[in-house]
Amino acid sequence: MEATTRHALKEWAVAVDALEQGKMMMLLRKGGIKEEGNRFSVAHNPILFYPTYEHQQPNLLKSEYAAQVTPVTSGWHPETVRIGSWAKITDILLVSDERVVATLLPYHIWNEQFVSDRLRWKHRQSLFILLLRTYQLPQPQGITYRPEYGGCRSWIELAEPINIERAVPVLDDATYTQKVTQLHHLLTASGYPYITENPVSC
Repeated sequence: MEATTRHALKEWAVAVDALEQGKMMMLLRKGGIKEEGNRFSVAHNPILFYPTYEHQQPNLLKSEYAAQVTPVTSGWHPETVRIGSWAKITDILLVSDERVVATLLPYHIWNEQFVSDRLRWKHRQSLFILLLRTYQLPQPQGITYRPEYGGCRSWIELAEPINIERAVPVLDDATYTQKVTQLHHLLTASGYPYITENPVSC
């Protein structure tokens, strides 16, 4: 694996915090308006997390996480963005059945409305559930906001690469493997349909 990367996935700051604290290990994605091909895809692996604030909606979060969000005006962003972690995408699950996502409700920070809204939006496209092994950088990096980082897109390229060496995994090997196995067993036992993709490094 390369020692540096520019590839970053944009995600709500409250979700990035939860990933960095080991409170969850998954993201649910359908993609932004400006996605290439008009659909989400895993463009890179490993990835940096780029926290966003503009579209965070407390009403789509479980109560304990909603309290952490202060709504901001449209177009607001910090002048300096904190990059504190990176992740390896270990599993990709494609889901179209709301019952599958409901089964995973205890394992992420969003509420039932968020799940329902995501499944209805672009309803012909599957919801991507990404399982992520998150690593905290030894020293968070502050990067200057640039206009090209804005907009409703999932992936951005940072102007300068960030060194990801010496990062510390949020969950140790045994714990992460156990949680991933538990999630797969849970979904298999539910009997609801889902598709597994093998993520590649790119």
